[in-house]
Amino acid sequence: MEKLQQLITELIEQAELFQATLSNPRKKDSYTKVEVKPVELKDGLYYQFSYHYANKVIHDNLLPNGTIGQVMELVQTKFRQVYIQAAKSDYQVLISKKFKVTILNKKPTRQQADLTHNRKKNYLIEEGRPVPFLQELGVMNAQGKVFARRFDKFRQINRFVEMIRDIVPHLKKQRQINIVDFGCGKSYLTFALYHYLHHLEGLDIRVIGLDLKEDVIRHCDALAQKLGYEQLKFQVGDINEFEGLDQVDMVVTLHACDTATDAALEKAVRWDADVILSVPCCQHELMRQVENETMAPMLKHGIIKERFSALATDSIRAQLLEIVGYRTQLLEFIDLEHTPKNLLIRAVKGNTAEDRLQSMKEYKAFKTFMRVDPFLEHALEDVLEPMFHERV
Repeated sequence: MEKLQQLITELIEQAELFQATLSNPRKKDSYTKVEVKPVELKDGLYYQFSYHYANKVIHDNLLPNGTIGQVMELVQTKFRQVYIQAAKSDYQVLISKKFKVTILNKKPTRQQADLTHNRKKNYLIEEGRPVPFLQELGVMNAQGKVFARRFDKFRQINRFVEMIRDIVPHLKKQRQINIVDFGCGKSYLTFALYHYLHHLEGLDIRVIGLDLKEDVIRHCDALAQKLGYEQLKFQVGDINEFEGLDQVDMVVTLHACDTATDAALEKAVRWDADVILSVPCCQHELMRQVENETMAPMLKHGIIKERFSALATDSIRAQLLEIVGYRTQLLEFIDLEHTPKNLLIRAVKGNTAEDRLQSMKEYKAFKTFMRVDPFLEHALEDVLEPMFHERV
């Protein structure tokens, strides 16, 4: 591996890497191929990783130093073959089952790298095509050009829409789909959700945005009417007290503080929602509880304890959702430089009885180890009880 790392490092440091294709995965359990190529962005040279799944491609841009580490991690954990096109030579890299590396030199097949970065093709909501709600929210102009100062928001919206796209197969399309967005705030993402599902996917949906700020709700409701979004409504209200619908298919909660996230998750579970999307915020509950002598070197530092408690809180939430029948993922929502609250819990109905039982066993062990008593467990006590043969 040392020779391969040296080769990758030299090609990147000398800007001679035109493209690398990683293939022949050891296990075909996720993406089957990764392509790496240099791209020139507004703030410098990056390397774009394109992860090829069965029915989609996901892109990620890394700085040169991060690219070296990511390529090496992929060949050490995932792929057995790499084809590199570079300035002076092409290289075919073969990695055996025992991680023996063979590097074969071939005649160069490319004269230069294509540094263009077509941002439009990477986004479900395209730049260059006017979108009324983005114009009204000050993200793009009348010609569809995204304002430079709002491009981070444009990326965030598209990242969210990608996550929405992935859950579309789990929604019941034979009737109107009810969606509730708790703590919708200024509602950039609520409008994006409505635009994507209704206008791009053609689904019959009804969306209710809920927030405590009356002025924000008035503004959002007026904008929805102006845009002609007839099935998008906004209401002033509290998560705990909302009783507007008997049946909800999808619950969204973004940056609800502390146990307000748990209140929204409880609502979603009791509605038997098919899909839950939650970006938690300000997880203070476990910060006050977590206790473990073995982990004292970590927990004695306030900033480390705070971050660890936040991760533990979201892990517990995901685990409890698995116990009550959801399949969960913790995903990166937006880049860390934009906000430290960048984890999204995505849950869809369909966890098997066997997996639910395993999740329950893991949860019991983790809770005992950390000496915590989570809010969400108590909120869902009657729902969880059938899975607990003895009190956790």
